[in-house]
Formats: sequence, C-alpha cells, structure tokens
Amino acid sequence: MEDTKESYRCDDFVVNDTKLGLVQKVREHLQNLENSAFTADRHRKRKLLENSSLNTKLLKVNGSTTGICATGLRNLGNTCFMNAILQSLSNIEQFCCYFKELPAVELRNGKTAGRRTYHTRSQGDNNVSLVEEFRKTLCALWQGSQTAFSPESLFYVVWKIMPNFRGYQQQDAHEFMRYLLDHLHLELQGGFNGVSRSAILQENSALSGSNKCCINGASTVVTAIFGGILQNEVNCLICGTESRKFDPFLDLSLDIPSQFRNKRSKNQENGPVCSLRDCLRSFTDLEELDETELYMCHKCKKKQKSTKKFWIQKLPKVLCLHLKRFHWTAYLRNKVDTYVEFPLRGLDMKCYLLEPENSGPESCLYDLAAVVVHHGSGVGSGHYTAYATHEGRWFHFNDSTVTLTDEDTVVKAKAYILFYVERQAKAGSDKL
Repeated sequence: MEDTKESYRCDDFVVNDTKLGLVQKVREHLQNLENSAFTADRHRKRKLLENSSLNTKLLKVNGSTTGICATGLRNLGNTCFMNAILQSLSNIEQFCCYFKELPAVELRNGKTAGRRTYHTRSQGDNNVSLVEEFRKTLCALWQGSQTAFSPESLFYVVWKIMPNFRGYQQQDAHEFMRYLLDHLHLELQGGFNGVSRSAILQENSALSGSNKCCINGASTVVTAIFGGILQNEVNCLICGTESRKFDPFLDLSLDIPSQFRNKRSKNQENGPVCSLRDCLRSFTDLEELDETELYMCHKCKKKQKSTKKFWIQKLPKVLCLHLKRFHWTAYLRNKVDTYVEFPLRGLDMKCYLLEPENSGPESCLYDLAAVVVHHGSGVGSGHYTAYATHEGRWFHFNDSTVTLTDEDTVVKAKAYILFYVERQAKAGSDKL
C-alpha cells in the first residue's frame, strides 16, 4: 500500500499492482491461457456440429442452412452462476428487448474511448450503472459473434453494488438473479438521460395496462414482466379468525416434496416421478404451521395454532419457478438431486388462482422459455448451465460454449430455475 499514490477505502475490492506491473502480467498470461482454451474448445465444437446429423438437421431452417447466432459468455472465475442467469434473461424476449432499446449512457463524460479489461477505483464510485452494463451485455449476446463475450464490465458493477458477490467463489444462481432483478428495479425507478424510466415504460404499450404490481415503489419493466401477487391466508385454529395479506413476488420458491427426495433419476421405477405440479401443490396446499410459526391471533390476543394457504391473486407475464434444491442440515447445505418432471408447453396455472373465473381461456397457460441447471452436489461448488429457446430452436449455454440441442434433452434436465412465458396466441397444448 505504501507504493500507491492513491488511497482506497477498506471496502473496495481492489488489488494493487507492483512497480514492475507483475499483477498485470499475471492477468495477461491468464487471459492468453483462457483464450487458447476457448479457441481449442471452439474447434472441437465445430467438428461435433459438422459430424452430427442431429445438429445438421436443426441448422436447416425454412430450407436453408444457418449458423448458430447465439454468443457465449466467458467465465471470469466461477462466474457460471451469472452467465446462466444472463443467458436465460436474454431469451425472455419482451424483457430483453426493453433493455436493448434503451439509449446508451456515456458514464464517463465521453472519456471511454478504448475498452479497458480491468477496472480500478479511478473510474469513480458514482459512475457505474447496472442497467447500462446489463443493456450492453444483452446487446452482445445475439450478434452472431463466434467469440464469446466477456462480461467483466457488468461483473465490476456487480462487485460495486452487490458486496455479497465480490470475489471468485461459486455463488447461488437464484440468489444472484434476485439481487440482479431487485437492483435493476431500483435503478430503473430513477432518471435516465433526463427522462423518467417509468415514463419510458408507460410508452411501451405491451407493458402498460393492468401491470400494477409494484415492489419497493413505482412499477418498472422488472415488475411488469416478473411481478405477480400472492394472497397469504392464515386461519386461527382456536377461534377461527381469518387473516389475509397480499404479497408481491418476482418468483416462487417451491419445495420438492419429501416423499420424492430419494428419487434421483427419471427412469427409476420405485414409485411415481415428482412433477412440477407436485411442487406447486405442495406450495399452495393448506398446511398447519408448526410450533415455531405460531400465529399472533388478534382476537385471542396471543399466539395460536393456525393453518396457512397461498393463492395466486395475479399471475405475471413471466412466471419464474425456483426449485429449492439446497437445504441446511446441522452443519452442511445439501442438495436435493431429485428429477422433477416439467412441461415444455401448456403449464396451466388456473387451478392455483384465487379467482380463476375472472381469467381468460389463454391467460393461465405458460410455455417454457429457459431452464437453469446446477450440476454437482453443493451450492458452493459444481457448475451452472442454461437451456433456452430462441426462434423455435433450443440452445445449451455453457459459459463460452453454445450448442444447439433438442427438446428431449431439455426435458431430462434436473431443473433449478424455470422461466415460463405467458402464452399470447391461441394454440392447442398439452396441459400440465
């Protein structure tokens, strides 16, 4: 620290270089190694595509052969949790298009000529914008580039505003997604080049109208797309007093029922396979609260035994379902590796609605847009990848590598996070 000309606050995540620039030399060496590995992997994938009759068939669209237009994301050091979420969100068309159509922001008053790979505090604490770096990343993902995009600028902003994700250890993809959406929502409520972002949102007719679900303030594209409302109904078992509360949500976290937790594969014959419907039913079914969750009854004036039930009062445009695969034991956070069967099309949410009679025939049907998968045994280890559909084709996103895949492969995945998009046009479907 004595060799540096500038002092740093203790909460900055900064590594100071030596006079001879040894840290920078190490960084450059590591980048060269990663680039070499990526080039070799790209050649290997190209050969697989050339030799695979399945992929050759998938590449034919409307009679003509096309290349893979998707772009991968470089792993910056155990950042697969971030990459899987970014690729999933990039394939939610309405959400992604909103950000890509925002005007660019010059964060450093025109002094950004020349792209910097590594960032220091000289850029300033107040000159970071999560929305802007998120926009740039989304714009880069469907340009058809054969070279993976490096999201280091976005990751730098994540470090600055989300201290939990500083460093290069493996993180929970669901936790990252919630932090990301929450911070995007908060930043979107501010001004943007002198124009209110909420005003921009109101101008988008596709997102206006009945989207009144607000979380922490005014509505934004985050709540307009992902926002739903739950009704939490609690009944006192002693006097029968009923209490109702409405809670906004951006995603639903579903338990995998205990009776299925020992089943690890789809093809096991010892009993029924766990389905997404089983998880949704477990979430919404009436349950008696245990001794640690006694309800403070206002009529009895004390905590009493009670029952709880969830209803969905308003469904979102994009229904995000998180399967709770990680749970704490006495000392460890273990993973539930059970296969959960989920539909690619026609997920029917009508039976979970508070007032199903007020919904239209198509408004409760959802089709799958993306799936995040965790490979491995623990939340602090393993690897994240994502499957997503784009223009009728399914892709597998594994950091820098993007490959075409098929529906049979997708449905066999042990899903961790599922993104379902509300169906707009009338079509025949297989309901869940």
